Amino acid sequence: MFKFETLNVWKKAQELCDVVLDEVKNLPSEYRYTIGNNLIRAAMSVPNNIAEGSGRKTIKESSNFYNIAKGSVYEVVNVIMILSNKGLIIREKYDLIYAKSEEISKMLSGLINK
Repeated sequence: MFKFETLNVWKKAQELCDVVLDEVKNLPSEYRYTIGNNLIRAAMSVPNNIAEGSGRKTIKESSNFYNIAKGSVYEVVNVIMILSNKGLIIREKYDLIYAKSEEISKMLSGLINK
C-alpha cells in the first residue's frame, strides 16, 4: 500500500473527482470539452498532487505539492462558480462540490501546517 492511500484527504479528493467526472457528463456539449476539461484537470490535480507529495522525502517538498493541490481545489471552486453563474450546474451539485472542496482545502491546510 502506498502512503497516500492512507490519507483521508486523498480519499476525499478521489470522491471530489468522481462527482466532477459525473457532472461534466451533464454539461452541454459546447462546454464539455472546454470548461469541462478544465474542471476535470483541476479536480484530478488534487489527488494527484497529494499522492506525489506523500512520496517526497522532505516536509518542505511534500508541502509544496499539498499547496499545489490546494490551489487546484480553489480552481475547481472557481470553475463551478462560473458554471453556476451561467446556469450550467444545478444548485445541489454546486453545493456538493463546494462543500467537498472546502473540506479538502481545510484538510490540506492541516497537512501543510503539520
